[in-house]
Amino acid sequence: MVEKVAVKIKQETGRIDKALSEILSSYSRSQIQQWLKEKNIAVNGEIVRANYQVKSGDKVQITIPDPEELEVLPENIPLEIVYEDQDVLVINKPQGMVVHPSAGHPKGTLVNALLYHAKNLSGINGVIRPGIVHRIDKDTSGLLMVAKNDRAHEVLAEQLRDKTSLRKYIALVHGEIAHDKGTINAPVGRSKVNRKMQAVIETGKEAVTHFTVIERFAGFTLIECQLETGRTHQIRVHLQYIGYPLAGDPLYGPKKTLPGVGQYLHAQVLGFKHPRTGEFLTFEVEPPELFKKTLADLRRNN
Repeated sequence: MVEKVAVKIKQETGRIDKALSEILSSYSRSQIQQWLKEKNIAVNGEIVRANYQVKSGDKVQITIPDPEELEVLPENIPLEIVYEDQDVLVINKPQGMVVHPSAGHPKGTLVNALLYHAKNLSGINGVIRPGIVHRIDKDTSGLLMVAKNDRAHEVLAEQLRDKTSLRKYIALVHGEIAHDKGTINAPVGRSKVNRKMQAVIETGKEAVTHFTVIERFAGFTLIECQLETGRTHQIRVHLQYIGYPLAGDPLYGPKKTLPGVGQYLHAQVLGFKHPRTGEFLTFEVEPPELFKKTLADLRRNN
């Protein structure tokens, strides 16, 4: 059903797409720009473009069309399965693979591959995210746990909330970190400057990352990060915040300085209590070949 929304502008804040993205926080700026292209937004009764500068007192009328249903189909995509039983799967996700379908990535995702491989997946997160208990970014590689039924999903999700699961990442960062260990305790939320990014902001959610230096190179440091919380882009934001952004990170780091596409971040260790047996299971996988080759090159040049 088409939804009609009316908004009154209280102050001049620039372009209408920017102003509305701040008011309608549940919609992205790109989504609002699409509505403007489709002529679904009027100001004081007149259709406007994205570059319209809002004025105090403007009355904005928005027609929000029905969302397009995403059809999620099984796809025969190879998966590296580290562990599987009747309740859980542990997957080593390659760098470059999106975890679940979205408007920008309707196919070729981990979920499409899981639907082909597994007969049963939990339905708690709906059609788009069957079995998905937690996510890692598209260009982050490594371990993910997947629930094959709702009971397993509830138990695994509870462990994430209670901070009793184990998640360790290795990360290659710019700069030479002088101290051997540290904890970053800084709230993370959506950036007020760029909606595609997260940032450390006062109104953000609690976010805690512990790190330990593994190895130092000329201009870079290899560290292990252990998550206490799991906010979107948490490690990437926290490391940028303390002045040591991830190598290769297109959003939070300097422009391309090492081979490859995407951040040098790998979910290396995953541990959780099995939802049926109660046994604590721990898994570990090596980083991708490019990650290992880059480390070898840095060692040679050290």
